[in-house]
Amino acid sequence: MRSRATVIALVLATALLGAQAASASRYLQLGIFDDAQINYGNPDRVFPQLKQLRTQLIRVNLAWGGPTGVAKRKPVNPMNPNDPAYDWSVYDRTVFFAQQYGMKVVFSILHTPPWANGAKGVNVVPKSGLDLERFATAAARRYSGTFQTADGRTIPPVRQWLAWNEPNNPAFLRPQFKKVNGKDVIQSAIDYAKICNAIVKGVKKSTVGASKVACGVTGPRGNNNPNSVRPAVSPLPFLRAMKKAGAKGFDAYAHHPYYGAPRETPSTPPPPGIHGNAATAVTLGNFSLLVREVTRLYGNKRIWITEYGYQTNPPDRIFGVSFAKQATYMKQAYGIAKRHPRVDMFLWFLLRDERRGAEGWQSGLLTASGARKPAYGVFQKLRG
Repeated sequence: MRSRATVIALVLATALLGAQAASASRYLQLGIFDDAQINYGNPDRVFPQLKQLRTQLIRVNLAWGGPTGVAKRKPVNPMNPNDPAYDWSVYDRTVFFAQQYGMKVVFSILHTPPWANGAKGVNVVPKSGLDLERFATAAARRYSGTFQTADGRTIPPVRQWLAWNEPNNPAFLRPQFKKVNGKDVIQSAIDYAKICNAIVKGVKKSTVGASKVACGVTGPRGNNNPNSVRPAVSPLPFLRAMKKAGAKGFDAYAHHPYYGAPRETPSTPPPPGIHGNAATAVTLGNFSLLVREVTRLYGNKRIWITEYGYQTNPPDRIFGVSFAKQATYMKQAYGIAKRHPRVDMFLWFLLRDERRGAEGWQSGLLTASGARKPAYGVFQKLRG
């Protein structure tokens, strides 16, 4: 017969396990973000691979402007998906293949066309938020689940949307800072509030609550130095500034909690800032700081991890880790995400390594030549 102490210990252990299970995410979905493969690769090869990996979500950058943009010129009827200025063909193909293989699409609307901002570049805010809102309306209508193509096929629905990508990074939104009355202000957050609100309004106008939109979509770090060669804003100051600028109405906050150096595991807190100040980066190692600040500013918003990954060495000798460590860290990272009850998605960046040499990313589950890394098998088993 078991002792009274043993029985009590078992009861407490069971209660603890139950509490941990109850606090874990019940809605976490697993996916991949790789435009080069998913949007522009051979779908007859790529989608069976995604299916084999048990992929639930695929993230796709839905470009408004730029070389792959939908809006080839200024539309006459911008909220009409059938306006002749729009070319949705690449994105339609992806959505149909995703449906065929049992996956859902997460669209990220980004890139300003030249007619909307005086040809200042895809990473400069449009002059009028209404132009972006109208495009978002057209996109949400086309992918509402009721819209038909010219040949009579009903386009599958897209229910999860992102507003832009890493607006705290000058590669995606500039300028990051601006002098106002002699003081540096976070201009990127002011501009981003307009972007966020326009996309939220446009999507929700078309789908009436059926779709969810995430704003933020922040990169993991920034130098907070307007006088640097490449100014960028770290996630928490950016979050506070976008709130102050009036960003609102979104359903989830998205973030990319990448590691900063190959010596960092997923649970490693980022290094402190200069002169012993608090860390400015937000990685998985201090992810709770972001969740706490989102809660303080916006309440219990859902959290989406819409990019994450570890590069491998070979071929990246600077930021890469070994193939074995990539696989181990993937499992650990997914476990961290799973333990956060408000995290709804975890998207790994890249199915296949890029071929752009030192400028490319090497976080794929496949090498550039198509060979499987150990992480391929781990990804297959993450969902249990």
